[in-house]
Amino acid sequence: MARMSRRAFLSRSAATALAVSGGVLLSACGERDATGVAPGAGGPKLASPENPVTWPVPADAGRIADGLAPEQGATLRVYNWSEYIYKKVVQDFEKKYKKYDVKVQVSTYGNMDEAVAKLRAGQVAFDVLFPTYDYIGKLIQGNFLRPLNHSYIPNIEQVWPAFQNPWYDQGWNYTVPYTIYTTGIAWRVDKVKDDVAQLPNPYEALWDERYRGKVGILDDYREAIGMTLLKNGITDLNTANQDHLNLARDQLVDLAQTVRPRVNTNDYIDLPESKTWITQAWSGDMVNAQYYMPKGQSADVMRYWFPADGKGPVNSDLIVLLRSGKNPVLGHLFMDHLLDYDVAVENMSWNGYQPPQNKLNPTELVGQELLPKNLETATVLPAYFESGYRYLELPGEVDDRWHAVWQEFKAGA
Repeated sequence: MARMSRRAFLSRSAATALAVSGGVLLSACGERDATGVAPGAGGPKLASPENPVTWPVPADAGRIADGLAPEQGATLRVYNWSEYIYKKVVQDFEKKYKKYDVKVQVSTYGNMDEAVAKLRAGQVAFDVLFPTYDYIGKLIQGNFLRPLNHSYIPNIEQVWPAFQNPWYDQGWNYTVPYTIYTTGIAWRVDKVKDDVAQLPNPYEALWDERYRGKVGILDDYREAIGMTLLKNGITDLNTANQDHLNLARDQLVDLAQTVRPRVNTNDYIDLPESKTWITQAWSGDMVNAQYYMPKGQSADVMRYWFPADGKGPVNSDLIVLLRSGKNPVLGHLFMDHLLDYDVAVENMSWNGYQPPQNKLNPTELVGQELLPKNLETATVLPAYFESGYRYLELPGEVDDRWHAVWQEFKAGA
């Protein structure tokens, strides 16, 4: 059975939440979401690269002391996205701490609202969680997270410096990085005659009538609207400007009518199977796409474009410890295990998503056959986190207007 990517789960779950709420994924401004705290004014701080946040560490927050032994005979409870961690790296952790009779139990969720709702219910005392960074503020201010003791996580030095003091968690008091990815355009050179990467505006290729019925758009409202903004030279991917949103709405509706795109998160399957010839795509999914080529066909026909200057969407996922967890020492050690270079690369070989490891670069990825030479551009570079654009948490009222644009597009797609 085909493996569904972690980002596919994210978007499908977001779409479900959208349908249930009638167009509003998060509560309206001032109302509370699954964390129990409200976004925007009067709610949690909204961190951004221009507004980095150092979260407080209360004395009673549960930070552990130095030099403690791992919990004996314990079961570490890991709560993660479905299909987002390689079973072998989990088993290797159990072997590493075999003398402590350690077991790891992985439970999964389909979206962050589901995860936080279960945490609030307190039904299971999970130790480790893998959130998106736009949830960090709410999780901390909702008293869900345990502050880290850095002495247990020396492998943090193996990751990019930007993640050793990130803007969403200055001083990394609560988070370590897990994976990183860009959003770009992928295509097949045996079907699309233009070299998309060399076009003056590659985003416009998705509107090309020659590819009617063979265009893919990610079923993700932030990504699709953001791509349309970038097509028009608008780089604020968190805009509250209604004129910008109206422009995106009009062009997405035109896209729906002109090329009749496939709107889903099967980019990693549809392109190798020629269901699409050109598609908006996540870099990690394109790394995986090589494994979905029909038998006897070469992945050499696939290409991936992300702006060479790094001025495109770039994002990351994280690992945190939960205050409810019963095994904080093992939780720290599990974090450190996943940050180890060899473990992180082995995990990428299975889920396709790149860890922000210092030693990984395009040459290294190709050399280890984690991706073919023709998809080398799916590599995420450190510089992208300086030049790229982020999807940040939106205030509720702004998020409603983004969803309204998305609804009009989906109605015509």
